[in-house]
Amino acid sequence: MIAIIEAKQLTKRVGAKQILHGIDLSLESGRFLTIFGPNGAGKTTLIKILSLLTAPSSGSLVIAGQEVGDNAADLRKQIGVISHHSYLYGNLTARENLLFYGRMYEVPNLEQRIEEVLTEVGLEMFFNDPVRIFSRGMLQRLSIARAILHNPRILFLDEPYTGLDLQAIEILNSVLAGLKDQQRTVVMITHTFDVGLALSDEVLIINKGRVAFHGARSEVGSLAEFQDLYREKVGGKQ
Repeated sequence: MIAIIEAKQLTKRVGAKQILHGIDLSLESGRFLTIFGPNGAGKTTLIKILSLLTAPSSGSLVIAGQEVGDNAADLRKQIGVISHHSYLYGNLTARENLLFYGRMYEVPNLEQRIEEVLTEVGLEMFFNDPVRIFSRGMLQRLSIARAILHNPRILFLDEPYTGLDLQAIEILNSVLAGLKDQQRTVVMITHTFDVGLALSDEVLIINKGRVAFHGARSEVGSLAEFQDLYREKVGGKQ
């Protein structure tokens, strides 16, 4: 199967600081990759590069068979992102936020699609409420709706469970299960070993801006065995 993400020798430097050092990554369509690593390892920077939110300092990146260059704006239509930043506008309603993004991504049957995703994340009763009054959990649920609105082929998640209430966790788990059933590609950063391992087809460990391990979930064994592997690769940091 052809890789939907193909990164070769990605580096990232900010000022005098080298964050990523020659990252190679190949991921086939429909796979769920979980990225682990200690704080400061470069995980979020890697996600930002792969999701086309920032450019690498050097190296090459191919998304869905297309080398990333001046076509980044078009390729972003195939990508969804859930991160610490909600990318929502507080003075707009839930519907207006999704209308904004839906038009940007040229989503067909947009009004119907907005109703579908708001129902999927349990916000159908807050359709016309301004986002500034939403709780943290509601904001995260609307962020999920925003990220899946355009049916992206690839979904990137940076610590998506942080700050979620129980209802939002259940909704996110349901969305992720649905994406796996649809053979969508998912790349997720998490510090929670058991959750990450339960969802993943593949596991990536990053340490000090380098790939310390990349393999199939079946290669890492039980949770305890993975914890041993992780400590071996990163020196006990989390």
